[in-house]
Amino acid sequence: QVQLVEAGGGLVQAGGSLRLSCAASGGTFSSYAMGWFRQAPGKEREAVGIINRRGGSTAYADSVKGRFTISRDNAKNTVYLQMNSLKPEDMAVYYCAASQSYSFTASAREYDYWGQGTQVTVSS
Repeated sequence: QVQLVEAGGGLVQAGGSLRLSCAASGGTFSSYAMGWFRQAPGKEREAVGIINRRGGSTAYADSVKGRFTISRDNAKNTVYLQMNSLKPEDMAVYYCAASQSYSFTASAREYDYWGQGTQVTVSS
């Protein structure tokens, strides 16, 4: 079983930056594609960024493209989400997830393991 623990959430002013991290244990980290998802109150959970097993391919939601960057360090069993130019609409609980699927997609159904989430609050 894979355990995922997010960190780095908090309160930031609009226009500011945060860096989220997700530490994995209990599995072979490099065997999993990883994704960051978020869920705001009253809204569906959505993928914000995904990264393949080796870190060579990434994809982003249109709403965050150019502002967010997903990366991974397989030697540290950690995936990151760098968030710049934050907007109030970015406020949500952010979740880290791991997938063993051969298909590289942003669909939550393809992700097998999930962290508990970390709150990101953006003030205006």
